[in-house]
Amino acid sequence: MTYIAKPKLHHPALQPNKVGFTRRDYEGKISTLCAGCGHDSISSAVIQACWEMNIEPHRVAKLSGIGCSSKTPDYFLGNSHGFNTVHGRMPSVLTGANLANRDLLYLGVSGDGDSASIGLGQFAHAMRRGVNMVYLLENNGVYGLTKGQFSATADKGSASKKGVANSDAPIDTVSLALIMGATFVGRSFSGDKEQLVPLIKAAIGHRGAAFIDIVSPCVAFNNHAGSTKSYDYVREHNEAVNRIDFIQSRREITADYKPGATVDIQQHDGTWLRLRKVHPEYDPTDKVAAMNHIQQHQARGEVVTGLLYYDPDSNDMHANLNTVAQPFNRLDEQALCPGAAQLAKLNDSLR
Repeated sequence: MTYIAKPKLHHPALQPNKVGFTRRDYEGKISTLCAGCGHDSISSAVIQACWEMNIEPHRVAKLSGIGCSSKTPDYFLGNSHGFNTVHGRMPSVLTGANLANRDLLYLGVSGDGDSASIGLGQFAHAMRRGVNMVYLLENNGVYGLTKGQFSATADKGSASKKGVANSDAPIDTVSLALIMGATFVGRSFSGDKEQLVPLIKAAIGHRGAAFIDIVSPCVAFNNHAGSTKSYDYVREHNEAVNRIDFIQSRREITADYKPGATVDIQQHDGTWLRLRKVHPEYDPTDKVAAMNHIQQHQARGEVVTGLLYYDPDSNDMHANLNTVAQPFNRLDEQALCPGAAQLAKLNDSLR
């Protein structure tokens, strides 16, 4: 595989932020995702948000699991800390890292397969524990790395690349995050950077478990049966001497619409996605109303986007556990191992 290195030279006219970094300083390696993938737009939004917030890259720890989405941390904040965990285990590894060093800004990047299937329990417990993190779920409804099978977030009745309809009810990660105790919950669309960047900035500034579900269309696995441009149709009507997979470049899908408005987005396969941006008068501090609002519009086939809920009086895991202010990884042996007498006292308290 040919490796293409990104030039290290920056244009001298690039504007630095208040801590002296240009936007290029927040970039990572060149993306290997399909051209037009919504995940790259999410990476760009993270870069923009961190640059605008004057965040020092070395203060960020980004963790991910397995999947197309979990590759994206390699494409932003190249000078930050990073760890790619096993499938579905990002939340628990991030929780441990957060306990060891509370001074870092934690970005958890996951996908609908990584979080809503094998990692569903991990996701739920990270939300209820109030881990101080920004949890970005890059949601495309398919398993892109294994040829586009339905994920657990795929809508009932939606068609696969083979034209088979999904018969299972979807897991709504936004509703689940609300139920499990997340204190900041939002949803956005990868092509709506005007909404997504401020939402990420707000999540970064929030203390507690901040969750953003980002609808991010897959450009590779939405070519359904019946299309004369599909892979299967071409193979059935082509007398080829060999069999080669080719993923056609697509244009990025973008959206620009006002708060309170609804917009229909046509995806690459010809299907439509209906988005509704929350109204300016919407109260995101009312948890019950947020649940009702999401469910009402979901019944109409609409995906509500924006800041859906936040708790202005939220606490994080360290406050809930009453941990010491000093990060655990800087405590000395005496503090970490207080001795047999303290251990006996602790054990007695649990009897």
